[in-house]
Amino acid sequence: MARDRVPAQAAGVLAQAFKALGDPIRLQLMSMIASAPGGEICVCDLTPAFTLSGTTISHHLKVLREAGLVDAERRASWVYYRARPGLMRQLATLLAVDEPAIT
Repeated sequence: MARDRVPAQAAGVLAQAFKALGDPIRLQLMSMIASAPGGEICVCDLTPAFTLSGTTISHHLKVLREAGLVDAERRASWVYYRARPGLMRQLATLLAVDEPAIT
């Protein structure tokens, strides 16, 4: 963003991801998922961290999935989530601003 214009199609994808992360609960969920040991975390470990209903947590996780930020895999009766590093790198790159050289 600081170097080149963001193409319209990429802007749509990135804006959806930023919008999903604009909610404090989703931002916390994303942080828990991205920092999980082994790269994934069970929904059974996410839900107790909040005072929200399981249905509400499921809604927030669905928003993160639809935004392309996480992948989900059902194993028996539990769903495991993992971050999608490609999109996270794009978001980080978009926000990165080079510091001017100090001479």
